[in-house]
Amino acid sequence: MTGNDIRKSFLDYFIKQGHTAVKSSSLVPDKDPTLLFTNAGMVQFKNVFLGRERLPYVRAASSQKCLRISGKHNDLEAVGRDTYHHTFFEMLGNWSFGDYYKAEAIEWAWELLTKEWGLPKDKLWATVYLDDGQAEKLWAKISGLPVERICRFGEKDNFWEMGETGPCGPCSEIHLDRGPQACDKQGRAGHECRVNGDCARYIELWNLVFIQYNRREDRSLSELPAKHVDTGMGLERITAVLQNVLSNYDVDFMRALTATTEKLTGRSYGADPAADISLRVIDDHARAVGFLIADGVMPSNEGRGYVLRRLLRRAARHGRLIGLKEPFLHKVATTVAAVMGDAYPELRAEEQRIVEVIRGEEERFGETLDRGLVLLEEAAAKMKAAKQKTLPGEVAFRLYDTYGFPLDLTEDILSGEDLVVDQAGFGKLMEEQRTRGREAREAASMESKIVLDRPVCFTGYDRLEGDSTVLAIYANGEGKQEAVEGEEIEILTAETPFYGESGGQVGDRGMIQTSRGDIVEVIDTQHPTPQLTAHRARVKKGRVQVGDKVGLSVDPKHRRRTMLNHSATHILHAVLRRELGAHVRQAGSLVAPDRLRFDFHHTGAIADEKLAQIEAQVNGYIRADAGVTIEEMNYQEAIRAGALAFFGDKYGDRVRVVKIGGFSTELCGGTHVERSGEIGLFKLPFESGVAAGVRRVEAFTGEGALELVSSYEQRLKEIGALVRGSADDAVDKVKKLLERQKELEREIEKLRGQFGKDQIPELLDKKQSVDGANILVSRVDGLDAKQLRDVADQITEKLGSGVVVLASAGESNVNLVASVSKDLTKKYHAGNIIKELARMVGGGGGGRPDFAQAGGKEPGQIAAALKRAEELIRQAN
Repeated sequence: MTGNDIRKSFLDYFIKQGHTAVKSSSLVPDKDPTLLFTNAGMVQFKNVFLGRERLPYVRAASSQKCLRISGKHNDLEAVGRDTYHHTFFEMLGNWSFGDYYKAEAIEWAWELLTKEWGLPKDKLWATVYLDDGQAEKLWAKISGLPVERICRFGEKDNFWEMGETGPCGPCSEIHLDRGPQACDKQGRAGHECRVNGDCARYIELWNLVFIQYNRREDRSLSELPAKHVDTGMGLERITAVLQNVLSNYDVDFMRALTATTEKLTGRSYGADPAADISLRVIDDHARAVGFLIADGVMPSNEGRGYVLRRLLRRAARHGRLIGLKEPFLHKVATTVAAVMGDAYPELRAEEQRIVEVIRGEEERFGETLDRGLVLLEEAAAKMKAAKQKTLPGEVAFRLYDTYGFPLDLTEDILSGEDLVVDQAGFGKLMEEQRTRGREAREAASMESKIVLDRPVCFTGYDRLEGDSTVLAIYANGEGKQEAVEGEEIEILTAETPFYGESGGQVGDRGMIQTSRGDIVEVIDTQHPTPQLTAHRARVKKGRVQVGDKVGLSVDPKHRRRTMLNHSATHILHAVLRRELGAHVRQAGSLVAPDRLRFDFHHTGAIADEKLAQIEAQVNGYIRADAGVTIEEMNYQEAIRAGALAFFGDKYGDRVRVVKIGGFSTELCGGTHVERSGEIGLFKLPFESGVAAGVRRVEAFTGEGALELVSSYEQRLKEIGALVRGSADDAVDKVKKLLERQKELEREIEKLRGQFGKDQIPELLDKKQSVDGANILVSRVDGLDAKQLRDVADQITEKLGSGVVVLASAGESNVNLVASVSKDLTKKYHAGNIIKELARMVGGGGGGRPDFAQAGGKEPGQIAAALKRAEELIRQAN
């Protein structure tokens, strides 16, 4: 059976046992942003196990894409060094949600392995948790295994936990004895082949987890509301067994990836053990990065994006080890899509983007990889000469900070030399860098000195005015009791309707007035801490004192226009994800009264046609006049309701959920319209790139959008007037003018070329004879680079044997050309002549011994340059 056959056979078997076949969830857990990656099939069912969610079925089966590269489950360092570890793998699994338990799980596992797939019973072993006598008896009864092939192990091997917290329980594993020849640690001192003996002879095939506990943060266990079954079997490993190969990397779908790298390198897998490690790393990482990008992860310096970047860079380094100097991993990723695209259609749907992202990252890292490797090799050589084993932390930090080497990449490279990194030294330098960043941010903001012994209550979601008491006044970061007319201050009140800048939305403006009639103009509102709201203000009239009773009034126009842009940003985000893919994630935003700016993760420019579609869809949702509902709820409840939340973002237990119609649901603390129709109009005129893998759009809504349209109309009218037409026919008239301009330019170019040719007889009269060779050095103005080259070619042809150096001046530029007949190139070098002349005219260039061109910016230096050309030619004799 192929890997695809085995996957299908597994699902078909459990469908017969009353299970629902469930589609693999994303590698990015959509219901648990606290988890970096989906690392097991049960992740999408976590809330079911915790009793927080009910499904329309109680039995499920799936083939789940998984990534184990962080936290408790991290197989990265072992990948490539053996033949059975992976970062990315597929987990075949079946689940019971409070339905069947140990007996059925064991019976069906045994039947599938031995009856359906025909594995030899005498080669199978079972393990159970130390005190799980029930599972031990069930194994003996159902399988007939002798007691010596049912082994008890402790928490390390037979108690399964998803993470530091969450559902967990005792487990029972099925192992296969592949015989002494499969051992990869034969001859090692103290090694004994046995179950859980850490060699390739006895391999775990299937883990049956009996989930009955929840692990709390204090490491205590509590009983779950119901008992569940969660099983997991690696597709790669069972495929290797059923295809009768010893290595996971020899199964059909992995060999297809290896074949691509073999073709690129000319190497054969199995011919060189060191090269085999690199081939396995590339196979594994190509799958991992392809699936990650398909699921919306983009390279970055934090969170999931940094894991992706580490994998890409690790693969690039292993490519160097087997002779791949140019970007290559994107080609292997294409094979991943071809081989696995039937089971996972997202790979084919996102193939172009996957290739673009990988190639772009390879090209950027390739620029620094070689320089970083040289530095590391030099440092390693010095260590060996000094008989040292530890790379100084400052070298590892320099590799990270300057050359983009993740620490684990440096460690991976050094491990082959039996060297290690000074982790403490590296960590100290990293912390110093973070400290410098914090200090710089604090120095840039005097707000860090603002303190208050109570939070400021925000009342501005449903009103723009309110009364309050002045609690504190600050000027230049220093507290004071009073501020007088003309002073610029930060003023804090007990309550405020003013929105402080956060979540991309700018702070409110407005007025504060004391009961005495004193007036303070608020020019901005900020949050010096999450609990405090500070009004940046100027005292316009009178004075303001701590303890004053004041009235606060937000500028309604400023707030209103900002609200339109904020609600439009949510709609835009939803449309971008729908049109470009679920990988789109906010990378930054500005919501101001005059415009909105939205940065998001995406590779490649957005075509004008696609940009127009996005604008049209946003306007469609605006015209739908959908209702905007805002609810405060428990975080987990919000996630279940479909609200967008991202790994790394900080959320409290209670969150604010903003839902616009049925098309946008986000966690947001900003201010919004009541219906989408209030936005009126949306215009999306700008799109650009701001960083690798990050695009930016700018847009306008409401009055801002109308002002933009009006300005376009006015410009069109002005263009129409300039071409003696109207706004309606301006485009046609401009097209005709441009066509006429091109015709005239072609005529001018033709006349210039003819002019140059007409001068050839006159130029030939200026030739000189130097040591028997024909030499022509002259100036011919008004010719562009191509025309000058044509003239030089014709003169060289007519001279027969000789050297030609010509210069032509434009209004502010210089063109130079040198041509040497083939018989004289050993004596005169056109490239060397031009190189020196180009510097004299403020330019650069060069070329071959027989022909060279250059440009410059200083026409006034042509005479001196041509004189120098003659000198160079004569000096060559």
